[in-house]
Amino acid sequence: MNPSTAAGDAAPATMQAVVVTRPGGLDALEIKEVPVPARKPGWVRIKVKAFGINESEVTTRKGESSSDVSYPRIPGIEGVGVVDESEEDSGLRPGQQVATMMGGMGRSYDGAYAQYVTVPSEQVIPFETGLPWEVVGALPEMFQTAYGSLITGLGLQAGQTLLIRGGTSTVGLSAATIAKDLGATVLSTTRSPERAGELRAAGVDHPLVDSRTIADQVRELVPDGVDAALELVGCSVLADTLRAVRRHGTVCFTGALAGQWTIPDFSPFMVPAGVHLTSYGGEAADLPADVFAHQLQAIAAGRLKVPVAKVYHGLEQVRAAQADVESGAMPGKHVVVLDD
Repeated sequence: MNPSTAAGDAAPATMQAVVVTRPGGLDALEIKEVPVPARKPGWVRIKVKAFGINESEVTTRKGESSSDVSYPRIPGIEGVGVVDESEEDSGLRPGQQVATMMGGMGRSYDGAYAQYVTVPSEQVIPFETGLPWEVVGALPEMFQTAYGSLITGLGLQAGQTLLIRGGTSTVGLSAATIAKDLGATVLSTTRSPERAGELRAAGVDHPLVDSRTIADQVRELVPDGVDAALELVGCSVLADTLRAVRRHGTVCFTGALAGQWTIPDFSPFMVPAGVHLTSYGGEAADLPADVFAHQLQAIAAGRLKVPVAKVYHGLEQVRAAQADVESGAMPGKHVVVLDD
């Protein structure tokens, strides 16, 4: 076993965590006193400072997740904080700022709705920033998904045109800011005309009102079709999104905000000739530390905007945060900060 390094102040024996012992409503989110997780070989223990609230965690609470979720479970697919204990050869040191996300976190093993969390070391992204935890806590899953979709999924380049279908989602807003930073021209959709201003604030060049068919609107602006499209609404509009893309352009299917993940009786001939269709569902490794550092610097400089909807303080506000996410009334990321 490799020797480990730990923070100067030893972790307590117990901690507070939000535990879902059974699927249910908001009352299924219970604050409990539980043992601080022991660090496994090859894993890192993190003292949690903040975490984002995600739709998938609402799904886990309701018992509607896939079979890899078992109960009791501490939810939370992402978090930021400082290293509490790590192996000496991990390259991570106690007190170092880190982010983590995905990889079964909060699903097949306990997640970040807690004062401490343990995760595999390869799932940890170190960083240094003076930004407040409430800002950094909004980023990991949101930026990893947006960046991975644009780079791994679409290979987006400066000077290209990008369509974001589902633009007022947290990933959609993040994708817009990242794409603009890369030098792309961005078209992005909303179902509500009054929310077009949110898209413009994120840097979108052409906000579009989505009436379930937008291909004609897109081609009025880009007659040959866009170079790339990020599909976040889902299969119910995928055929229309495909029609908005130029020959040899690419659509990346990343999300299904409308809830439809499959197409009954799918025919490959629904994909227009020469248009490429791919998907993205990556992990922490798709957001390299140097890229995350660049994004943090861009936020600090004001070039990237973080769509934070509301900040909550303490585990006792997790129920309110999940209720707000479920309502969909406030666009942007909902972040819980654990105050010392």
